[in-house]
Amino acid sequence: MCGKCDYTIHGHQHHFGWDNSNVPAERVAPGSTILFHCHDSSAGQLGPSSTVADVVNLDFSKINPVSGPIFVEGAEPGDALKVTIDSFAPSGHGWTANIPGFGLLADQFTEAALTLWKYDPSTLAPALWGKEGAVPLKPFAGTIGNALAEAGLHSIVPPRRVGGNLDIRDLAAGTTLYLPVEVAGALFSVGDTHAAQGDGEVCGTAIESPMDVVLTLDLVKGAHLKTPRFTTPGPVTRHLDAKGYEVTTGIGPDLMSGARDAVANMVDLLCATRGMSAVEAYMLVSTCGDLRISEIVDMPNWVVSFYFPRCVFE
Repeated sequence: MCGKCDYTIHGHQHHFGWDNSNVPAERVAPGSTILFHCHDSSAGQLGPSSTVADVVNLDFSKINPVSGPIFVEGAEPGDALKVTIDSFAPSGHGWTANIPGFGLLADQFTEAALTLWKYDPSTLAPALWGKEGAVPLKPFAGTIGNALAEAGLHSIVPPRRVGGNLDIRDLAAGTTLYLPVEVAGALFSVGDTHAAQGDGEVCGTAIESPMDVVLTLDLVKGAHLKTPRFTTPGPVTRHLDAKGYEVTTGIGPDLMSGARDAVANMVDLLCATRGMSAVEAYMLVSTCGDLRISEIVDMPNWVVSFYFPRCVFE
């Protein structure tokens, strides 16, 4: 329960695509605080008892459900929806998968794989990885956004100018997000909750985990945002920084190739130093390693770096 919440959006009040003709799950006044019961990105197809066969048999028409939509009274095209992210109540379980055909190195990792996670939802202590690793947790909502102006059904998978599947780890508790409004009422939805993710979500999944989310929705009239922006309440990597990082790079004239090389080089490093399989390393780095553009001015070559936190194994 949420004593300060004005509304509750239940798990059955969800949808699988952005469509400005969707019937609102609730109509609310600006300033309302809402509790959302959010599903994981598989809509429950993967859970604590799942196997690799369940990854192979995923129904992609039920990927990335989002709870809502919410009609915010007075919201008009050109406004911004101000989303104050209050808190998360995690479930204590999650999964990370290599889904064939998906992810930054999909051509190198063609077989399905699955890692199941358990963690303490009250303490959010790092989630154990095998016998010697532990991934620091930082819950957030991977998909958070408004409906598009264009009519019809639009996939939730790609991020869009009104938000959506942003997969930004720093949209955590305490952050304030501003989303462009393109239709009357904004038609806001949220879901795809994660217990942890590295910047880049390189294998295509994080620690995918169902959880409850409390948000406050307000309006900034006439903001005319072109894309989302957000403000964090403080440092964003404190949960990872304590022991430093191992860093690999990709260097060349193409940022995407550089990103792929940086991640592949980290996978190779973890295999050589930790004795894990390549696909295990690939899934692990997706949950806690960060892709960064280190240099983009010294033509013709740019530098992309991949930071893996040493605290996972120390």
